[in-house]
Amino acid sequence: QVQLVESGGGLVQAGGSLRLSCAVSGGTFSRFAMGWFRQAPGKEREFVAGISRISFTTSYVDSVKGRFTISRDNAKNTVYLQMNSLRPEDTAAYYCVATGKTGLTTAMATLYEYWGQGTQVTVSS
Repeated sequence: QVQLVESGGGLVQAGGSLRLSCAVSGGTFSRFAMGWFRQAPGKEREFVAGISRISFTTSYVDSVKGRFTISRDNAKNTVYLQMNSLRPEDTAAYYCVATGKTGLTTAMATLYEYWGQGTQVTVSS
């Protein structure tokens, strides 16, 4: 049973930083492409960032490019999302995702087999 456990969310002022972590257990982490999605109240779920399985190629939604960085540590079975220059519009529940269906980064939610329980990020103005 693959499990994803996020941590690192919280309340931060606009312009501040947070680092989210996602620990993966129950599977071979190096086989998974990983990603982060977010969902704010009343809004649709949104792809934030993804990282591929082997080459560690990354992709981002336009609104976070230059501010967020996704990375992975295969030795620790963990993926990270470093979030800098946070804005109130970044407020959302952030979900870690994993898939073995593709080794490439993807923004398609339906391709991700495993989802974490989410961690709340709140950015005050």
